[in-house]
Amino acid sequence: MTLSLQVLYPVSEGSTFDFDYYTNTHFGIVGEHMGPHVADMVITKGLAGGPDVPAGYHAVATITFADQSKLDAALAAAGPALEDIPNFTNVQPQMLIGEVIS
Repeated sequence: MTLSLQVLYPVSEGSTFDFDYYTNTHFGIVGEHMGPHVADMVITKGLAGGPDVPAGYHAVATITFADQSKLDAALAAAGPALEDIPNFTNVQPQMLIGEVIS
């Protein structure tokens, strides 16, 4: 069963997000530590929440894993990636682990 880990960075008053650091540095840290366990990764930069509605999220990272053991191994190796979060945002990210159904 394919599983996904989504990391959502919500927009709030006073929130900041450094996309340059996120793409040029944080991605490398994630790849180094979690990458061997990852099947695929898609990063979405929030642009809008609908017509004429500001984005509710700075970014959403969707990472997929072949099975539970790969997800578990990635989470066990995620320490450096989690410790890096304050280097690009002051947002407390939300996480969603789910089963990929389509």
